[in-house]
Amino acid sequence: MSDVRDSAEGASAAASSEGSRPPSFIALALGSVGVVYGDIGTSPLYAFREAVMTATQHHGVNRQVVLGVLSLIVWALIVTVTIKYVLLLLRADNNGEGGTLSLTALAGRALGRRTAFVFLLGVIGASMFLGDSVITPAISVLSAVEGLKLATPAFSDYVAPLTVIILIGLFAAQSRGTARVAAMFGPVMVVWFASIAIAGAMHIFDDPHVLYAINPLYGVMFLYHHGEIGLVTLGAVFLAVTGGEALYADLGHFGRKPIQTAWLGLVLPALLINYFGQGANVLADASAIENPFYRLVPDTMILPMVALATAATVIASQAVITGTYSLVHQAIQLGLLPRLAILHTSESHVGQIYIPRVTISLLIGVLLLVGLFRTSSALASAYGIAVATTMVVDGLLAFVVIWKIWQLKLWQALLICVPLSIVDLTFWSANAFKLLEGAWAPLLFGITMVLLILTWQRGTKLLFDKTRRTEVPLDILLRSLEKTPPHFVPGTAVFLTSDPDFAPTALLHNLKHNKVVHENNVILTVVTADTPRVSEDERVRITPVSPHFRKVALRFGYMEQPNVPKALAVARKLGWQFDIMSTSFFLSRRALKPSPQSGMPRWQDRLFISLARTANDATDYFQIPTGRVVEIGTQVTI
Repeated sequence: MSDVRDSAEGASAAASSEGSRPPSFIALALGSVGVVYGDIGTSPLYAFREAVMTATQHHGVNRQVVLGVLSLIVWALIVTVTIKYVLLLLRADNNGEGGTLSLTALAGRALGRRTAFVFLLGVIGASMFLGDSVITPAISVLSAVEGLKLATPAFSDYVAPLTVIILIGLFAAQSRGTARVAAMFGPVMVVWFASIAIAGAMHIFDDPHVLYAINPLYGVMFLYHHGEIGLVTLGAVFLAVTGGEALYADLGHFGRKPIQTAWLGLVLPALLINYFGQGANVLADASAIENPFYRLVPDTMILPMVALATAATVIASQAVITGTYSLVHQAIQLGLLPRLAILHTSESHVGQIYIPRVTISLLIGVLLLVGLFRTSSALASAYGIAVATTMVVDGLLAFVVIWKIWQLKLWQALLICVPLSIVDLTFWSANAFKLLEGAWAPLLFGITMVLLILTWQRGTKLLFDKTRRTEVPLDILLRSLEKTPPHFVPGTAVFLTSDPDFAPTALLHNLKHNKVVHENNVILTVVTADTPRVSEDERVRITPVSPHFRKVALRFGYMEQPNVPKALAVARKLGWQFDIMSTSFFLSRRALKPSPQSGMPRWQDRLFISLARTANDATDYFQIPTGRVVEIGTQVTI
């Protein structure tokens, strides 16, 4: 993918409305520092501390442990983040977009069909990303506010309440959008990375031998000599790379080259310097392990650093929340979840959206975690398993893309992917040891999401198959109308349906009860493409089927919000004089009832019906004016 395409694709979400100048390469790189690297950039607050304390839970801090843990952190950042995501997966874009669902679409396209295995992998990866999104705000803000305890122990009892207040304020601000403050994310995070690099550099010479940790043998020997404790420690080391998956997920916002430049030019060096500084400080004074990050700064600078760390963790949390909105939006477009109300909070930035139900669910989950664990050290045990699962899924899907789309030989694709997958699986195994200590929390959330998605998919298919048995093929209906012409009334009627080959239920009921047909009838199908966006030239396809009927297919990318009236206006270029004021939209509203012969267990029937009831009204979802809509209700058992 060329540099020009990278910048163009990255500008798609970051740029303003049509006609505005796309952001420069520097602006994209700066923006990526604020959005992409917020999560991994705040890992130094807790990652090194938790890894060393895990390794020394039965012994004191010693040189072998510090150098071994540092070596593991350094090479985790190099292998898992730099090689796998920055240099490899960022090249696997789906029309400029990244993330697990984009990778799933690519893998399915590579195989020529959507296989059950690839689909299930995508569902699991996306669900675990959502599980991680619950825990990231909690642990990030908690770890930042805990620095107050070093300034004065009197703050100890106020860390959790203050964290709750900050998080409530953060989620409450979502409905107003982040367009006004987002411009500050990049500069604040640049200050953050510069500050942690300076803080770390000031202490490296406390014990320069800490630089030996760049030798991977120190990490290997640590794991060899510590057995099970070494593997458990590896789960804590993984905290240093959580957030790495955001590199790929945010590809469409900034483009490959800006993200790579920000990582290699600023983020990675700052992280390494800070970790080395923490290690040298602990080697010089073992008591610093209590909070090695804040011990890097003088006492007079602790409060300013706490304020900066809090700002950085809020930005990291905001990036996770925004990523969750984007992922849920994609899942809705792909039919993995019921339609939810999606509100746009910016007139100029298309990607600025707000999903109320997602916000409430996230806030409840985050506050429950803070209340249950109360400290970042306790919460660290819950962190990692969801991210590790997502990384394993990304690696498996990447193998299909590298082999089939990049057209490498099988042995070449295996040579690239197997070592990376072994590393991912090792980290996953290490995090699995923490299952009873708290890792169950994000895993439970992720498994719940998998269950909801699979239930929605299964129920939707059963409902489709059941209604298909009672539907009439459109060509048979049209032949019947030709033999016995009904009464025609002026105007245009648009009937929404998922299958244009069968007469929509609303059309049949309108004909049955009102005994009339409009002069112009449109059988409208909204199709979600497996690409992020669809060009205006490919938006509308019109197929005349009779003097009074035509089929219209509207195509939207899975990153786009469907707007039916606006898309139909494009049809004027194809010869159809669409006029919203003389058009009525007919929609079917189904009332679902459980049936013993549905094909699903009764509990799953009820879960599917509950999900269907939470779905946003089709009128709002497709942005159809309510004054032009006629709804016809039907009752269906499932």
